Amino acid sequence: MRRPNGLARAAVRFKPASFAGTFVALMMAALIVSACGILLETGIRASVPPVRYAKAPVVVAADQSVRITVGSGEERYEATAPLPDAARVDAALAAKAARVPGVEAAVPDFTFPVRHEDGALTGHGWGAHVFTGAALTSGTAPRTGEVVLDAAAARAAKAAVGDTVTLETAAGRAHFRVSGLAKAGNGDVAGGATAWFADDRSPALAGHPGKADAVAVLGEDGADTGALAAGVREALAGSAAKVHTGDARGGVEDRGLGFAKEALTALGGSFGGIAAIVAVFTASGTVALSVAQRAREFALLRAVGATPRQIRRAVAAEALLVAPLAGLVGCLPGIGLARWWFGQLKERGAVPGQVDLHVSGIPLVAAVGTGLLTALVAGWAAGRRPARIKPGQALTEASVERLRPGRVRTALGVVALAGGGFLTVLASGSAGDDAANASLGVVMLFMLAVALLGPLVARLCAELFGLLLRGGGAAGSLAAANSRTNARRLSSAIIPIVLAMAFASTLVFLHTSESHVAAKQLRAGVTADHVVTHPAGLPAGSVERAARVPGVEAAVGLLDTQVIVPVGSGGDRWLQATATQGVTGTGAALARVQDLDVRDGSLDRIGEGRVAVDRILASSAKVKVGDKLPMYLPDGTRTSPEVVAVYGRGLGLAAVTMDRAFLAGHVTSGFDSTLLVRGGEAASLAPLGEVTDASGYAVRQTTDRELNAWANYTMAAVLGGFAAVAALNTLVMTVLDRRRELGMLRLVGATARQVKGMLRWEGLLVGVSGVVLGSAIAAATLIPMMRGLTGEAPHVPPLVYGSFAAAAVGLVLLAVTLPARGVLRVRRG
Repeated sequence: MRRPNGLARAAVRFKPASFAGTFVALMMAALIVSACGILLETGIRASVPPVRYAKAPVVVAADQSVRITVGSGEERYEATAPLPDAARVDAALAAKAARVPGVEAAVPDFTFPVRHEDGALTGHGWGAHVFTGAALTSGTAPRTGEVVLDAAAARAAKAAVGDTVTLETAAGRAHFRVSGLAKAGNGDVAGGATAWFADDRSPALAGHPGKADAVAVLGEDGADTGALAAGVREALAGSAAKVHTGDARGGVEDRGLGFAKEALTALGGSFGGIAAIVAVFTASGTVALSVAQRAREFALLRAVGATPRQIRRAVAAEALLVAPLAGLVGCLPGIGLARWWFGQLKERGAVPGQVDLHVSGIPLVAAVGTGLLTALVAGWAAGRRPARIKPGQALTEASVERLRPGRVRTALGVVALAGGGFLTVLASGSAGDDAANASLGVVMLFMLAVALLGPLVARLCAELFGLLLRGGGAAGSLAAANSRTNARRLSSAIIPIVLAMAFASTLVFLHTSESHVAAKQLRAGVTADHVVTHPAGLPAGSVERAARVPGVEAAVGLLDTQVIVPVGSGGDRWLQATATQGVTGTGAALARVQDLDVRDGSLDRIGEGRVAVDRILASSAKVKVGDKLPMYLPDGTRTSPEVVAVYGRGLGLAAVTMDRAFLAGHVTSGFDSTLLVRGGEAASLAPLGEVTDASGYAVRQTTDRELNAWANYTMAAVLGGFAAVAALNTLVMTVLDRRRELGMLRLVGATARQVKGMLRWEGLLVGVSGVVLGSAIAAATLIPMMRGLTGEAPHVPPLVYGSFAAAAVGLVLLAVTLPARGVLRVRRG
């Protein structure tokens, strides 16, 4: 590429207003691309330093993800999802690892919840003290039937060495003799009260006989970590266990890292991809508008002898002058946006506190490069015709707008419009995630259609709304005529408003619709008189104790967790984390405290190897009553239970209902999460935990769901805010470019008030058209999506929608009124 020529430098110097709009658009595009790129790179590279395993150079653990192969041939790929709970390894692997040359010790590690009266403790095997640094302060190491307590646990239990304490674990309630007191080491990161048990009893107490959370391998003095890991890997070949060193050990002890990586990758990749497309799309439109506004200049240059090559070089040189600087300036707030977003994710617990934001040159270079490429391509496309046609024809087209867009552009627009319509019909006839997936393409295709057919759409809007504008007197009639004559200019102003309205409405009302249905299902689904919960989990035997309370007709315990279900079909399959409740009690008892709205089958058949599922999940997984449903239990164990019932309230309650015993040994906590009770008095249930009624429980669950809305609202704010700035930028550019036109109106006798009135009517036309088109696209997306996901129409709060519409129209009026005042003031002067 040659150095920018003098023509390009002169254009930038003498027409700064036109290039200022281009600069702002490219800067905003770089902001979005860099912020999402930083989050994506952080998700890919995220790691946490080991704390518990800091003194163990090698750690052996199970794969904490589910993996399936999707597709066939060259399109085969591996779909993965982090496990809802911890996968464990065979504790016997420790003995194999201990025989590797250079290994001093290989210690199986156990971590599990323990209850003491109303308090919660963290249980470990005593063998872990060799790498965590825990040390006895009095007494001896625990043997079978004994326990070592730290100071906090001893105070809570009011116990000393030699005393007996009653503790509850997954193995039930038992008495333990306090054999010693200990001080927690640097590797004991759980915080709070801690208890250590004999290693030979820890697997059973944890509820996972023969299993360990991990195996910590300690090397002899001077042993090389790489050689040690290679030896352990060879010794454990065929076991499916993974060998970790370095910061990878931190991922073993902090399972939140897997979910954080998934969240950051999805945010930076999936949402970032959409945001980048929108940003590039909008920036290219602004660049094209800037070039189109100088069509008269290009025509004059052609008339005085400029060659097509010189025109193309001038446009490219202008891009080289503006785009790199705009990209660099945009990266600075992009880094700030990424830091803020990342910090908010940390505060909400989506990202572990030890994970750091990774800012490198890769996303910044990508952002600047994307802006430069966008400017070059958009400038080339917009300047191609002025550079190609004859000088006389160029002068004619610069004076009078072309009536219709090019054939290729029109054909592509019609194809996009037809594609959006096809996906709308497809989504309407689908259910579950199939409807959601089809609907996601609707908004993109319709937006593309509006962009490609912009002049035609704008002319149609001008014709329709022009009838109303004529009622606004001379200013309104002039605005209607102007809009019909300058449809290209009108479309460049409408498109950002359509984009902002469509994306913001889709993201926000997707959440409001799901939350509305979930809250309604939850209120209707919980028919129990009392709901009992406890922060540490409910005591063992809570269901039996509640059933013995006078007046109680039914008591059912629920263990809340998740399972992973492969959904979709063929090459379009993925792994879905699905809310699950394990039931302690019979199906008949469950029906008395929870109305799942059974559509087919019977809850009475729930038991070992038999489950009930929500209808949306059944549709997504392509199963019905009597079919086997492949799934992965919380620890990754694969199973295929029979579906014995399909129900309709899985969004508000749980999408999978199974026997509590079916989950035994596959979850970390053996304590039920919730106890639903029909009949009896709340005071009699108080010893088991906190007691609320069904409405209070529903309010609390709904509040928890509302916290998850932050992600949707933030994404809507980012996209909507970007589109709003783009709209403001475009409108200001169009008004400033009309200095000659506005001055001519003043010369022929129009007053400043009439000119401002005309611009306000035009702004109203742009705002209303953008709101109507954006709302139509959002409706075409949300209606089939919500029908498939919830079976109901979208829930659109009038006040929220009204605020969106008012903000869009108000922004347009502000964007045309303020610059118009400046232009008219200069003319008057």
